[in-house]
Amino acid sequence: MKVIILAGGSGTRLWPLSRKNYPKQFLKLNRNSSLLQQTVERLLRFVSVEDMIIITNKEYEFHVLSDLKVLTLPKSSKFNLILEPISRNTAPAIAIGIKYCIERLGCSEDEVVFVCPSDHIVRPVERFVEYLRNVEEIAKEGYIVTFGIKPDRPETGYGYIKTGDRLKILCNGIECYKVERFTEKPDKETANKYIDQGDYYWNSGMFAFSIGVMMEEFKRYTPEISELLSLNFDSVLAKFVKMPDISIDYAIMEKSSRVVTLPMDIYWNDIGSWDSLCDLFDKDAFGNIKIGDTLTLNTKNTLIISNKRLISTIGLEDCIVVETDDVIMIARRGEAQKVKDIVNMLKQRSRKEVEEHVTVYRPWGSYTVLEDGPRYKVKRIVVNPQEKLSLQMHYHRSEHWVVIKGIAKVTIGDKEIFIRENESAFVPKLTPHRLENPGKVPLEIIEVQVGEYVGEDDIIRYDDIYGRKG
Repeated sequence: MKVIILAGGSGTRLWPLSRKNYPKQFLKLNRNSSLLQQTVERLLRFVSVEDMIIITNKEYEFHVLSDLKVLTLPKSSKFNLILEPISRNTAPAIAIGIKYCIERLGCSEDEVVFVCPSDHIVRPVERFVEYLRNVEEIAKEGYIVTFGIKPDRPETGYGYIKTGDRLKILCNGIECYKVERFTEKPDKETANKYIDQGDYYWNSGMFAFSIGVMMEEFKRYTPEISELLSLNFDSVLAKFVKMPDISIDYAIMEKSSRVVTLPMDIYWNDIGSWDSLCDLFDKDAFGNIKIGDTLTLNTKNTLIISNKRLISTIGLEDCIVVETDDVIMIARRGEAQKVKDIVNMLKQRSRKEVEEHVTVYRPWGSYTVLEDGPRYKVKRIVVNPQEKLSLQMHYHRSEHWVVIKGIAKVTIGDKEIFIRENESAFVPKLTPHRLENPGKVPLEIIEVQVGEYVGEDDIIRYDDIYGRKG
């Protein structure tokens, strides 16, 4: 079996923690590891690293590589990584993943592929792996197997699967059913009816199929995808922009007569909203979830997340309060699905808070904007050991660097110097320069930019080990 992990989503429903340049799958919400890392570790119980394909947007390449780098794996392990040149939803992503399996991994049409998102919580892992062992048998019989989750509440944020006749009983009494239909996210009254009927399950977004079956269904229902799949992998990737922007549910699952569901009686959470996040954490005696520096008085059933500042609440009930370096979001519990509407409003106003945090991650480390004003910007820059920025030049600004931790190797024009803690270097406008960390500990510097324009796009790169241009 091969596994395709979808890691290209932008995760706007958990804004302001999740943003376009640092989405949900890379956040460490419930543990000291990211959701992507947890997904990989969970699946390593069932398949090897070489059998995994991670599909993500090209802009997230270094985030994925950074997450994978810290996992404990055999030295010879090598992940299969596909970088989408543009976001095109789950159906095109799965299609290109299938093409990769055939062409690069030598898979036959009988090979079974399991597809899952990179940002869900699933437990216990042992029980989940047991379901995976059963799914291969069903997929080899020509079915597309969805994983349904037994609902424990009338959730309005999930799609539902209505089951029909039982198809078969597998080992350990696990049952599989034909799918009668998929339904959209219901209102509360309808969700209650689904619970009472007992034959509805949450649609988890996880499923399995043989390559041949999925290729046939693409040909039958989305010929525009199927036609591109007749090309070789490199050509498909080059023409990826021509793929339709459509989910696998709309493209295949809701049309195909081959779809069955395997209900799973486990804990599952797609963390698709702040309301669903509340389910992950322990609550105090008043039903509050408090993360960070918080102080509450007469507050009940409220989620409070503090990043740096003290957050104090008085008389709140059923609320969500989330603080980051540059945003405070306050919502009524039950209304958190509307966060995406706020994000859309911010997009219309071209607000940078939609795209990035105050701390921005780069392949070499990160930078945090400490202050930004007319004609100047102050940053704290962290360069990881043995990493270096591109050799670059700026038209409109000069830069002054002060080392506060570690040792820096600095190139300015045709000179190379080393600067240590409490030492500094000045970079004039129009001068090629580079910052490197030759040491074994993170390098931290304070950078002061001064000039008529201090935007991030005032940069000319001459040489970059990460392949970036512009």
